[in-house]
Formats: sequence, C-alpha cells, structure tokens
Amino acid sequence: MHLLIPAAGSGKRMGSPRNKLLLTVQSRPIVAWTLLAAEAADRIEWMGIISQPHDWQDFKTIIASLKLTKPVELIQGGATRQESVHNGLLALPSSAKQVLIHDGARCLATPDLFNRCAEVIRHCPGLIAAVPVKDTIKVVGTNGIIQSTPNREQLWAAQTPQGFDVNLLKQCHAEGVRQGWEVTDDAALFERCGIEVRIVQGEETNLKLTTPQDLAIAEFILKTRQSES
Repeated sequence: MHLLIPAAGSGKRMGSPRNKLLLTVQSRPIVAWTLLAAEAADRIEWMGIISQPHDWQDFKTIIASLKLTKPVELIQGGATRQESVHNGLLALPSSAKQVLIHDGARCLATPDLFNRCAEVIRHCPGLIAAVPVKDTIKVVGTNGIIQSTPNREQLWAAQTPQGFDVNLLKQCHAEGVRQGWEVTDDAALFERCGIEVRIVQGEETNLKLTTPQDLAIAEFILKTRQSES
C-alpha cells in the first residue's frame, strides 16, 4: 500500500515560526513518529511526504536518522492541502492502485490503524478513519443562536488515514478543479461526486497536533505507550 503524508503544516497555532512537524515530542520530530508508525505497518510499502522545498533538507535529515527500510520520497506541496494531495497523486508510482492519505500532524496513529485501513480499501472505493462523537453537537447560526441539535448517534469525527482508489481520486480532484470546489479532506470530493465512503473505526488517541496543549497530550500518550511496551 502507498501512503501520502501531507506535511506542510505551519506552526502559527503552535506559536512556532517553522513547520510544526519539525517540532519535537519525546525528543523526536512530530513527523518522525508518523514515519515510524508507517514503517512498522506491514501493509505500507512506500511513503511520500508532501511539503514545501524549504523544509526538504530537514526532512531528509530526519528520514536518514530513522534508518527506514521502506522508500520515502519528497513531493512538492501546493498552495492548499487539496492542491498538495493532487501533487502527491501525480507523484505516486504507476503501480499504485489504492492510496492512504494521512496527515503528518496525526503522529499518534498506530501501525494497526494503518494496516486495518490498508486492508479495507482493497474492497471499497473510499474510506476514512473516524470515531463516534461523544459530545452533544449544536448547529449555530451566524447570530450565535442554536438552530438545531443533530442526532449524536449519526455523527462521527473524521480522522486520517483516509483511503481511496487512485484513479477515482484523480478523477474527483479533476472534477473539483473544474467546479472550483474547496474542501478540507479528500472524502468530501468523493461525497460531492456521489461515491460512497466507508467508515473505519479510528483511535481515540489519534489526535491532530495543532496547539501547544496538544503537544503536552501527545507527550503523555507516548510516555504511556512506552511504559506499557
């Protein structure tokens, strides 16, 4: 299975002037934990990091330090996540029939999650890892007034990996360009094109690191895993 890792995240909300994936958790850069999980996943055979060229030397240094056995390629990112993923699709080896896309900032995903998604995508056109929503969700208007309360049993919080048939995803991206769609994940492109996307049970610890508080939580989770191993 081929894995694309969008890794052009800024550090603004982290209070950092650099790519947040270069910040460290448990003495390793955030992106390193993502790469190590993919390395340990039996079903992953190739990784592509989508980022801006000014970060490539840092990523090359990290990749070399990890002594990975699987090939890792650096792919130039675009102005948006959507454009970056499209660039990643074009850079996939011709042998890639399905692809997993995983945000580099979700560095706590386990090898088991990668393997489960890699298995399921062999039997469906698209999938996302997700977890049931625990909180009661309110739909609020621009005036700050609650408009509705959707049924929590039908609500899931989207995560990554997200998996897709490569040819279908390329077609959906092309349609998105034609229609001028702006989406925050690739599953939304499938939804707009009327293609089914399946849910795969995600992991409660598969957090997206966005704020300094998230870094502290990630430190705790990794320490707990290390003490249990």
